[in-house]
Amino acid sequence: MPDFKLNGKRAIVTGGSRGIGKAIARALAQEGVDVVISARNQTQLDATAAELAQQTGRTVIGVVADTSDDKAVDSLIAETVRRLGGVDILVNNAAAPGGLSTATRIEQVDSALALKDIDIKVIGYLRTARAVAPHFIKQKWGRIINIGGLAIRKTGRPIATLRNVGVAAVTKNLADELGPHGINVTAVHPGATRTERTDAKAEQTAAANNSIGRIVDASEVAAVVAFLASPLSVAITGDAIAVGGGSPGSINY
Repeated sequence: MPDFKLNGKRAIVTGGSRGIGKAIARALAQEGVDVVISARNQTQLDATAAELAQQTGRTVIGVVADTSDDKAVDSLIAETVRRLGGVDILVNNAAAPGGLSTATRIEQVDSALALKDIDIKVIGYLRTARAVAPHFIKQKWGRIINIGGLAIRKTGRPIATLRNVGVAAVTKNLADELGPHGINVTAVHPGATRTERTDAKAEQTAAANNSIGRIVDASEVAAVVAFLASPLSVAITGDAIAVGGGSPGSINY
């Protein structure tokens, strides 16, 4: 990978024990970043942390945290600062893949599931940003990358769309507020992405519905995130980058 000038930085990746989050943690560690990964399962966290540390030679620590809980989020940030000596990068990725709500029509919407989806992915991102912001402000530098999703640009899954629109709104508000303090905030919207849980049918469907003719790999999403986490990305803030391999027939601006 190119040198993103990240050596010695310290990061938190929520939802980092598997999938896109794990790939992001790996990419950051490969760039010389020490990483705390969080999720709700300590056994999975420990296995992933050991694997990534062995692969990259960096410090990778698993910390259990539920981002729908204020105290758990505050504890995650405090533990990161204690273990790594500080924090420079926050990647918000903790969310149920595809969302908890499977509703495709308004009469199918379950209010409790919808609220839980938004609490985890939108308010959860706000919680972690709120907890980490004082550290970034004090050091006059920081990066927050919010992982959304390309459901933001589609109809048919109202709650999936809603939670990703919320991510975009949070991103822009944080970017405008924190920008004068040397903090950039961006969003990344993956589409269908190959992870350890992707089967052949899903790969074929993705290939037939994007511009590059194949599914995007989690490592390719992670490479974009690593750049956005770097000092080189200073000109990009408040905006979103789609990483779904292109959407045929649509123009987004």
